[in-house]
Amino acid sequence: MTLPDSPLIVPDLTPLPRPGRGLLRPRELLENIELITPDFLARRGLRGLLLDLDNTLIPYGSYEDRAEVIAWAAELRRAEVQLYLLSNATAKRARFWLDKLDFAGVGMAAKPLQRSYTRALAEMKLRPPQVGMVGDQLFTDVLGGNIAGLYTIMVHPIINNSLPHTHLARRLERLVLKRYGHDWYGKDRRARENNK
Repeated sequence: MTLPDSPLIVPDLTPLPRPGRGLLRPRELLENIELITPDFLARRGLRGLLLDLDNTLIPYGSYEDRAEVIAWAAELRRAEVQLYLLSNATAKRARFWLDKLDFAGVGMAAKPLQRSYTRALAEMKLRPPQVGMVGDQLFTDVLGGNIAGLYTIMVHPIINNSLPHTHLARRLERLVLKRYGHDWYGKDRRARENNK
């Protein structure tokens, strides 16, 4: 990994959630993936990322080119960050985007179940504290990542036109995130938009 010019890199040493406590709490909440840079990852001691597809990298159901996402992934790979797609989308949809993004991964990952996380870590040859899980859903991406011992990063969904069960999950996410002091979908979001 290419490290920044600063002489001292101090990773975030906040303890990971203990089993049964805080498993739905992301370590970071970010507006979008573009905020994840090689420097961001180096400061946290991360050498790899597991990435969700729909509403994290690509709008749900879209097959339109996303040149900015492809460029973002290429920048991370140039910095020797390992990337792996971990998506609950169909295998066909995942393959379409894996060909464009040019890194490994799987569809039908059945997140938050751990089999796909274990497989991804083995293929990356990295230990859980060296890997971040990036996604837009608390009950799949964050929960699965925390159970696996990964550094969880929740991003705001790109669009809101997802499946009916996802709409229900978003309502429950609001309640959980408020418990941790975040009004992710309400005042916090409006404040971020007003500061742009």
